[in-house]
Amino acid sequence: MINIYSNDNQLALKYLKNTEANIHNILIVASNFNIRDSDWNSSYSFYSSYSNILFKIMNSFNLSLSLSIQQVLTQYSDNENNSNLVINLFFLQSNSTKLNNHKIYL
Repeated sequence: MINIYSNDNQLALKYLKNTEANIHNILIVASNFNIRDSDWNSSYSFYSSYSNILFKIMNSFNLSLSLSIQQVLTQYSDNENNSNLVINLFFLQSNSTKLNNHKIYL
């Protein structure tokens, strides 16, 4: 399992894109890439160009996006100038019968 945090400058995404990572047997990537995109957030009406890069990287690891069963905010900012729309994404091993969805427990 890999847990990734990428800042607003997408440094983690750029690192993964520009580095030949020799990582095998990944089952789950749980991540906060700070990418707001209409593909996984229906309240956001725009598409991010970073999404293509993200999907290409995850496909190289044979991982697929898993959408949560219940769409909820995952982080609430204590600063009113920051958005509560931080999106945590889960990518799971493709074609896995055991890992076909996930649940968020509050």
